[in-house]
Amino acid sequence: MPKKKSMLKITQIRSKIGYKPKARATLEALGLRKIRQTVELPDIPSVRGMIKKIEYLLKVEKSQSNWVN
Repeated sequence: MPKKKSMLKITQIRSKIGYKPKARATLEALGLRKIRQTVELPDIPSVRGMIKKIEYLLKVEKSQSNWVN
């Protein structure tokens, strides 16, 4: 039986225009390229750290789908 692992639903809510290159690179590392684009990533410390750095550009929610192998 697969383990349950919590997932985060991350949505870009603001444009990356006008922000520093490091913030833009973090958005790309999360897999976000457009406003209102959403990705689901595992709730792990590295992802949480990236979210913390650019939280002003994102909306974060717990995801309903939490089955991961």
